[in-house]
Amino acid sequence: MDIDQIRQELASHSGTRLLEAHGDTFAVYDPRGDLPPERQMPWATIVTSDTYDAASNLDRPGVFRLNIGLPRTRFRELVNPAEEYDATAVDALFPHPVYARQNWVGVLNPQQSWPFVRELLDEAYTFAVRKYDNTEQRRTQV
Repeated sequence: MDIDQIRQELASHSGTRLLEAHGDTFAVYDPRGDLPPERQMPWATIVTSDTYDAASNLDRPGVFRLNIGLPRTRFRELVNPAEEYDATAVDALFPHPVYARQNWVGVLNPQQSWPFVRELLDEAYTFAVRKYDNTEQRRTQV
């Protein structure tokens, strides 16, 4: 999958807005398009450079990282804290080099892993919708 195909996949999730900054893409669940900036938390991102961190050496030609925010239980199923991961390996899932504590995973240039990564994107989207709905429900109860 290339970046444009992944962007199309992210945008196909109902209620998702794609925000762009510095060549990077942030998929935010915002069904009404009115979330204030402080609430625009992405459920997936595509990062194309070492601007935010250099762990994946994204300054290599053609290399990008797809990051996915997962529910804690799913993250723990996928990531073994005792295992060492190579954040520069292409097409391999690893804990996000900065946001693993927030249950994010990353994969560089997913190709063979795409079917599985696609499932993770669906899980992340469903999780984002649930968080949004929970926040909206709390807000209307006050």
